[in-house]
Amino acid sequence: MNLEQLRSFATLAEVGHFTQAAGQLHLAQPSLSRQIATLEQDLGAELFHRARGNITLTAAGQALLPLATRMLADADRVRREMAELAGLRKGTVSFGAPPSLCMSLLTDVLHDFHNQYPGIELQLREAGSKTLLEELTAGVLDMALIVSSEHGIADGSLVDIPLLREELVVISDLARSLPDRNGRLTLRELAPLPQIALSTSYDLRSATAQAYNTQGLTPHIVLEGVEMDAVLGFVESKLGLAIVPATVAINRPQLRTLRLSEPQMTRTLSLAHRRDVSLSPAAAAMATTIRRSSLRMAQENDGLISLDEAAPEADA
Repeated sequence: MNLEQLRSFATLAEVGHFTQAAGQLHLAQPSLSRQIATLEQDLGAELFHRARGNITLTAAGQALLPLATRMLADADRVRREMAELAGLRKGTVSFGAPPSLCMSLLTDVLHDFHNQYPGIELQLREAGSKTLLEELTAGVLDMALIVSSEHGIADGSLVDIPLLREELVVISDLARSLPDRNGRLTLRELAPLPQIALSTSYDLRSATAQAYNTQGLTPHIVLEGVEMDAVLGFVESKLGLAIVPATVAINRPQLRTLRLSEPQMTRTLSLAHRRDVSLSPAAAAMATTIRRSSLRMAQENDGLISLDEAAPEADA
């Protein structure tokens, strides 16, 4: 069994068709068939059910697929690390982040990292924390920023590095008249006002729904199922208000920001990576850049955004 056979197996499992898989692998179809047959012979088990126009995994194939995916990802990581040993002049970092952090913290992170390491290729996966944790475990990503207050790491397979604690705030257009108690708004005061709700794929949507339910309140939602960047645009256009993380609301002078009280709502952000795999030199440099940017963001937004008490010191 070798990596070439595993790559052919994984590609065929994804595509489900010998001709298409051979095309992706730049192989002749007979060569792909021989590789799969040899792999099955080595393992002593059939990996695919072969029917005309329909290739599906057997039980043995289903068991092998996650192992093959991780082995291929680890092999790619080793190749990158060897390329990075020459002073971080080249290499690749694959990382993920929720949409709210792609619009805020990562803007500074990517700017600083690219200026310092222009030869490093960055591959960003934008998704919810649950999906990112699954892809970390599978070896698809080197690291990910996650909302750890909603998705903790319980099984010990991943390292969880606390970064920031931030408030959830209310944003509105500048002209809207709102109840204002020293820049704060209660959830009860907010409930009857027109609101824009995020897609259910966001952790924030379930967190706000739970807060309303706890107080026996029903929010007046005028639009729901919206992505984070669209929420900001709709609020600016005076369609309604929205609850968003403080990191998204900062540096937006066209929006008014009020803090929530009764209850105050917060979330914790962490950096996660696999425990059984050491970070490559490029990935370690990215982790350092993320910690530095987190520290700077906390210093510039005292109160709304703060360092998590368990956050490690940013490297000098």
